[in-house]
Amino acid sequence: MSRIGKLPIELSDKVNVDLSGNEIKVKGPLGELSYVFSDKVTVLKEDNSIVVKPVNDEAKALWGTTRAIISNMVIGVTEGYKKTLEINGVGYKFEVAGDKLILSIGYSHKVEMKVPAGLKAQLDDKAKNVLHISGIDKQLVGEFASKVRAKKKPEPYKGKGIKYADEHMRRKAGKTGGK
Repeated sequence: MSRIGKLPIELSDKVNVDLSGNEIKVKGPLGELSYVFSDKVTVLKEDNSIVVKPVNDEAKALWGTTRAIISNMVIGVTEGYKKTLEINGVGYKFEVAGDKLILSIGYSHKVEMKVPAGLKAQLDDKAKNVLHISGIDKQLVGEFASKVRAKKKPEPYKGKGIKYADEHMRRKAGKTGGK
């Protein structure tokens, strides 16, 4: 029995939901998202909430997942999602030029990444080593932030690399020296 799946998704007045077949469209002040869910679950709109129910016992595996995805869509179109990355290291920096993110991360060349449509990458006003990635699609925001971090993961000795702002990194002691 899914504990997440049982909970109804509360809708605010700003959110408009359209159900047609196995597709749900959620419109809000920040944009519009759509999702095609499995026919093994039913999605019903009741008053000011959305309820997800499994069709049979096999569908219970998709029940909580479908409810969580729809809930993330509702939050995304009303509040949006944001991931913050920090870069540490001598000469390491972020640059944003149009829809491209340019990383200087210790290679002989700069690494360019295209920012996906629907996302916004911007540098922090106060600290140039901080990058904010924001958008309405939680999966897209997290996936792009993960790809940026994967270009130069933080190393435990000097702490150089790209890490999430809320990520705690365990530091290690270096070599202890000679005899």
